Amino acid sequence: MLPQLTRLGRTALDLLFPSRCLGCGKEGDLICPVCRCKLPGITPTVCHRCDTPQPGDKPCPICLSHQHGIDGIRSPFRFEGVIRQAIHQFKYNNLRYIARPLAELLSNYLVANPIPGGVLVPVPLHSRRLRERGYNQSQLLAKELGKLVGLPVTADCITRQRQAAPQTRATSASQRRSNVANAFTCHGDLRDKKIILIDDVATSGATLNACATTLKSAGAGSVWGLTIAREV
Repeated sequence: MLPQLTRLGRTALDLLFPSRCLGCGKEGDLICPVCRCKLPGITPTVCHRCDTPQPGDKPCPICLSHQHGIDGIRSPFRFEGVIRQAIHQFKYNNLRYIARPLAELLSNYLVANPIPGGVLVPVPLHSRRLRERGYNQSQLLAKELGKLVGLPVTADCITRQRQAAPQTRATSASQRRSNVANAFTCHGDLRDKKIILIDDVATSGATLNACATTLKSAGAGSVWGLTIAREV
């Protein structure tokens, strides 16, 4: 009965407040088909580990100079334009129901660009940040993606034990790495599990890498990061 009531509630809201495309304002989808075709994709030649554009498909200087716990990071889009606006609304303006269309974009990307993984793990928020926001956008995204690709979601195997300043305020990659050093702790036995970490945006990759290091310390066999967008 509860799912039916939820669907009825959404239908009523759609009738009273019809969705409009975040890109062009056209009534209908939150990102209309025309604007989807114009989303800023990542260029083909990228660092094979962190997915940032890199001439000649070589490792980028940052990946060459630092050890990484994460096996790789993949993102279908650059963090700009409509995608930037969609993630901002999703993250800060309580637009929770955009999780589904964003998950569809990730699902389509995975079909064309598969990465190893048997379980989805959302990047956690600190408990204080979670109380302030009321939800973890990465967990909502992972939940919708899990339905689409048929993978389980494990949201409680990793927690954020130390709150730091938002990564967007950090001015350098080294500051971002310092920001999240020893910020996460892992629970349970993850022996040999292949994990896909889900987050909204990858900036330097420091948060994903810190999570991956923690997950591997609990026995995870591989950890890949998957985000909607990459800041380049």
